[in-house]
Amino acid sequence: MQRRLNEVHSMGASLVAISAQTPDDSMSTVEKNDLSFEVLSDLGNKVAREFEIVFPIPEDLLQVYSSYGIELTRTGGGNHFELPLTATYVIAQDGMIVKAAVDIDYTKRLDPEEIIEALKSICPERLW
Repeated sequence: MQRRLNEVHSMGASLVAISAQTPDDSMSTVEKNDLSFEVLSDLGNKVAREFEIVFPIPEDLLQVYSSYGIELTRTGGGNHFELPLTATYVIAQDGMIVKAAVDIDYTKRLDPEEIIEALKSICPERLW
């Protein structure tokens, strides 16, 4: 999405990522990937819970994560053992969700072209 950010902005839209990471970890992600859009932290998965996309992590999977150095209590900013599903939403100015994609596999994301097409369907006519 970073490569398509100018196109998003040219349609009068904004791109915001919401992460379950702590603010410090989110900032590290922004710096490491040279991102120029907002990456917000959803401590305690409050926003994810509103979208009903939170799932509990079973004890055996916690041990696997731990063996890879992934500590959910640290990266999630709390004492919970849960994660949000990967989700992408295109939301119109009136708050209506015009495109949504949710997947349990974090490697599967909505293709940027699909996001651009959804934006074109709700944004005023522009030169694109």
